Amino acid sequence: MIITPKQTFEPNREYAFRIVKDNIINMEIKPGSLIGEQEIATQLGISRTPVHEAFLELSKSKIVNILPQKGCSVSLIDYELIKESRFLRIAVEGALLKEACDVATEEDIQKLYANIKLQQFYLENDPPKFLDLDNEFHKDIYVACNKMQCFYMVSLMSLHFDRVRSLSLKTIKDQKLVSDHKAIADAIAAHDKDAAVAAFTKHMSRFELDWDIIKKEYSEYIAE
Repeated sequence: MIITPKQTFEPNREYAFRIVKDNIINMEIKPGSLIGEQEIATQLGISRTPVHEAFLELSKSKIVNILPQKGCSVSLIDYELIKESRFLRIAVEGALLKEACDVATEEDIQKLYANIKLQQFYLENDPPKFLDLDNEFHKDIYVACNKMQCFYMVSLMSLHFDRVRSLSLKTIKDQKLVSDHKAIADAIAAHDKDAAVAAFTKHMSRFELDWDIIKKEYSEYIAE
């Protein structure tokens, strides 16, 4: 398990949630694995209570299943849950992008472009970091629209999709992801709602092209 430093003023529950979530998404904690509260608490240097709370929060998205007195098991990759999480993202972010075309400031737009400049390097050299930048790019659009509660709810359900995105980056490293992001940023900068939604829809559709490859490459992690 990869453990990054606890952030300043980060509550222990949020710290445990972030570390376990990131390790599940990056496949450091494999689908089907059993993880215990005391095991995680010891590795993080915190008590069991915030770890228990983090497990409960993660279980809301069905990315983990709580096992009484044992901790929890990490769910296998479920295609139906991936489709549902993509549906939610497309519905919410499609509407959000239209709003961003109206309300995003020049500072917001330049922040998107600054993120994109880093993406190409990390796509080639550090896929987990690219995934962080990808998520940050989309988060910045929520920030520009002042919709952070929506971001939290979508992010929780998107864990299933994010895990497959992580596998896709390791297996395929699709260069078109960076150009997709640029097309989205360009459309926001031009206040072109139709172009923004079209670019985002194309971006989200790339998963369908990757799924057969992922299913074959990682069959032991796929739910029947």
